[in-house]
Amino acid sequence: MHIHILGACGTFMGGVALLAKRDGHRVSGSDQHTYPPMSTQLEAEGIELFEGYSPEHLDPEPDLVVIGNALSRGNPAVEHVLNSGMNYTSGPRWLGENYLRGKSVIAVAGTHGKTSTASMTAWILEHAGRNPGFLIGGVPENFGHSARDGARYFVVEADEYDTAFFDKRAKFVHYRPSIAILNNLEFDHADIYENLGAIQKQFHHLVRTIPGNGTIISNGKDARLESVLEQGCWSRLQRFSEDPTADWRVELLKPDGSELAFYYEGQYAGSLQWAQCGRHNAMNACAALAAAVAAGVDTATCLEALGSFRGVKRRMELVSDHGEIRVYDDFAHHPTAIRLTLEGLRRNVGNQRILVALEPRSNTMRAGVHIDELGPALILADRVWLLAGSGIDWDPQEALAPLEGRGRVVTRSDDLLTQMRDAVKPGDHVIFMSNGGFDAAPARFSRSLGE
Repeated sequence: MHIHILGACGTFMGGVALLAKRDGHRVSGSDQHTYPPMSTQLEAEGIELFEGYSPEHLDPEPDLVVIGNALSRGNPAVEHVLNSGMNYTSGPRWLGENYLRGKSVIAVAGTHGKTSTASMTAWILEHAGRNPGFLIGGVPENFGHSARDGARYFVVEADEYDTAFFDKRAKFVHYRPSIAILNNLEFDHADIYENLGAIQKQFHHLVRTIPGNGTIISNGKDARLESVLEQGCWSRLQRFSEDPTADWRVELLKPDGSELAFYYEGQYAGSLQWAQCGRHNAMNACAALAAAVAAGVDTATCLEALGSFRGVKRRMELVSDHGEIRVYDDFAHHPTAIRLTLEGLRRNVGNQRILVALEPRSNTMRAGVHIDELGPALILADRVWLLAGSGIDWDPQEALAPLEGRGRVVTRSDDLLTQMRDAVKPGDHVIFMSNGGFDAAPARFSRSLGE
């Protein structure tokens, strides 16, 4: 079958293209900009890519067009597909109905931590010799790519964002997992969901798809998830948290989270020393451990695997360490994620200075939905620069008011980098936070340190 992917260079749709190719299909794709690293990954697999969305790219007519959720009515390729009566579907639906059928799916859902937790889970299964397939919204350092084919088990980052312009359900309702992690739940994606209740409704749609002999692993300290489960739960339920009453409990043996202990049903299950830090990563590890054990991996093997987990690109990724200045790239999209990341780093570095450059890039942040939470989330930073580009209708200086003069607003990345370069000193930790490209600021700043 010839499958053409519209939006092929996005992380998710690029992963779908790779899986379709490895499943034996002829695959081609289009995107507004065909850019690396995804473009090079796809081309290396023999997938032909086209720049832009010209209808000519669909001639001769493919057997199936898979349309990414970034495309909408008015797009010339979309209009051509509809007008021609071509067979089309969404990426999540194709994945669920074709590729995932017959596999044991482990889905990782939640507002925060999906990519890290999915990466940990896949690495545990790999370390245990299970040869898992996966589709993750980032690049796990242990694997070096975001998607691959595998054997029986398949780990998928289960996004609550909508499926396509013609299917406004969350992506994850298509995956039908046998094991599901519910990491946490907060209001996000204000461009899609009217309120928190609308997101909770989608999460309960996911819960309804999990079989009775399946397992739900849910954050026991998240009241919003508890409200979802109170609407009905028909599967084996395990809760994880730092609470002694949780089915799976994690304890921070060091304040920075670099040493952890785990307990199952009140009994000591083992300890872990690893290169990650932060309470959020401790919770991610606990969820991944529970999921892998539910898949049949013994606890000792799980902890051994986590001890060699190398993290995920753009999740507090160390970009450079030059002249005693450490520079990190972090995929920040929500005040809670920002706060947790800074808390983990602060516990790790003590009184050393933390400098933050933030680009409010997600639709929700740019809309100002979290404006009251942004300043408090940054409170542990010593200096903050906020890049306020076009499309921000709220007052960024007001958002930084809780920092009491430690925050600056700039409108150009060049100015941001100049000011940061003037301020940075040996011993500092510099974090660039954005879920977009940030004008390549982390790499540019790192290069400037060597000049």
